[in-house]
Amino acid sequence: MNVKEAQPMKLRKRLYCRLFQAGLKIALPFLPYRTPKAVGSVRALPKIIRRHRCRRPLIVTDKGIRGLGLIRPLEKALTDEGLSYRVYDKTSANPTTDNVEEAVRLYRRAGCDCIIGFGGGSSMDCAKAAGACIARPGKPLAEMEGILKVRRRLPLLMAVPTTAGTGSETTLAAVITDARSRHKYAINDFPLIPRYAVLDPVVTLGLPPFLTATTGMDALTHAVEAYIGNSTTYGTRQDALLAVKLIFESIDAAYENGRDRIARRNMLHASFYAGCAFSKSYVGYVHAIAHSLGGQYNVPHGQANAVILPMVLEAYGERIYRKLARLAVAAGLADACTPREEAARRFIQAVKDKKKRFGIGDTIPEIKAEDIPKLARFADREANPLYPVPVLMDAGELEKFYYRLMDSGKGGQKG
Repeated sequence: MNVKEAQPMKLRKRLYCRLFQAGLKIALPFLPYRTPKAVGSVRALPKIIRRHRCRRPLIVTDKGIRGLGLIRPLEKALTDEGLSYRVYDKTSANPTTDNVEEAVRLYRRAGCDCIIGFGGGSSMDCAKAAGACIARPGKPLAEMEGILKVRRRLPLLMAVPTTAGTGSETTLAAVITDARSRHKYAINDFPLIPRYAVLDPVVTLGLPPFLTATTGMDALTHAVEAYIGNSTTYGTRQDALLAVKLIFESIDAAYENGRDRIARRNMLHASFYAGCAFSKSYVGYVHAIAHSLGGQYNVPHGQANAVILPMVLEAYGERIYRKLARLAVAAGLADACTPREEAARRFIQAVKDKKKRFGIGDTIPEIKAEDIPKLARFADREANPLYPVPVLMDAGELEKFYYRLMDSGKGGQKG
């Protein structure tokens, strides 16, 4: 299949995007960002729940997590403290509006008064969106898409990540897929930031190697996209650099030996710091493309990010060499004397090498050529003007990535 040469984004749209992003960057110091309070064990949650005068949490998770028995320590801790609870375990890999509605119905029917998101980003996003619907009972979820549409305090929200990757335990975002249209969209508002994040390596020990790898690469993508964007602050740059350092030090050990508690703890903290970085500095086209693929084909988000990341970094070119060189130093791939371009290329190659080591491919075979224009429009709509990317691209320019991601056996063009 021949891919039509895309024209650069029109000047008027480029100006609008950059002005919008500049306005957000100016506003950053005045916005009510907060960092969740980190606690080290699920055993701390019963006392936290009682301290907030709550008595019946809803645990939002998925069947895989529950089947592995990962929530048993939490259930035991709640029971030992005399707290009753309910469990919603039907969250799908890319949580849908149906999941959110079901969780909300269970919360109300059972008389719950607080929420624990337990699992990967899907469970935490479902918990956040359910909290938003509980806070705004008269407002449809679709009307909360975008920025600052919730504007109400949620019930007490606690997050227990079982994967070290999504960073959802720190962020103001919930990503939801419309169960009918398959459009995947983000809800962004400050009340969605959990009050507490439980960084307990014990609940991650049973994570399979491939999931360890893809979620770890997801955290790496968060840190990288936050760092190379145009809306960084001193704090987000430091968080992103620390996340990259921890990931390069620990992801291989966590992948090879899932019982390595030090590696697991380091990866949880890396995910937390990466989440803090992109909460303020946002992400970029890697995420926009990955979200469109998750919505359309249910491609796991971390896996999609890992496949796409080096491709987009190479497309940005020399615009990001200086920043990639600094990430290479943090990752231990270069030092301050390494030429900038060489250090940047080392970093991209290291990402490719990790993908290969972890068995993560270079294509998304589910992609159908006839879907690509729609997918590119979804990505364009998500990213522009919100994401302060180093190089602007519109839907026409983004299409080339989908063609490259297609399985070559189906006629996709490699570029």
